[in-house]
Amino acid sequence: MTFLRNALALLLLALAAAAHAQAPSALEPGRNYIRLDKPYAVASADKIEVIEFFYYGCPVCYELEPKLSRWYFNGPASVVLRRVPALSSDNWDNFAKLFYTLEAMGQLGRLHWPVYDNFHFNGLKLNEEQVAAAWVAHNGLDKQKFIDIYNSPQIKAKLAAAHVLMQAFEIKGVPSIVVDGKFLTSARMTGGTSELIQVVQQLVELARKERGK
Repeated sequence: MTFLRNALALLLLALAAAAHAQAPSALEPGRNYIRLDKPYAVASADKIEVIEFFYYGCPVCYELEPKLSRWYFNGPASVVLRRVPALSSDNWDNFAKLFYTLEAMGQLGRLHWPVYDNFHFNGLKLNEEQVAAAWVAHNGLDKQKFIDIYNSPQIKAKLAAAHVLMQAFEIKGVPSIVVDGKFLTSARMTGGTSELIQVVQQLVELARKERGK
């Protein structure tokens, strides 16, 4: 009887710990998010815009990607997710060019996750132009068309626009997420990718309340 009583007590403690771990963190301004001094106009005025600043070479971004995609896929139609590749060094620029080239070729939906997976899991140096070109050809795309777009003024303009957004939101690291142009949070601020998703969800609700919707 004593053994059963102890086992039951341990089970209840484990369940309580699990429930506590799954409970969403309360929003704490200045700790797990900040309200931007100068809100930025969102591209989709009729929806709550969630902007993810990411870098394909970032292992935390790699960890976040499936969680963020799952959250967005199962979320309300009133939310729109916008991904912006972060810029820092030349190699970061190459990953940003790869992202925008895949977008221009209509292949982002199919190849966005494989870029992460092939870089981190398979060790392909997809931040090198020739490696990326061979990789997209292997995935059924026209290699020369990819190279032409990759080095085009169109993609350079996209990188310039991404740089402007990074400056506007004062992005210091990745992954960082901006909600409705006025709330900034990150995996570093929240303590992990699962916690980040929880905070983003709460910021979406806060943004919706402030819009009066």
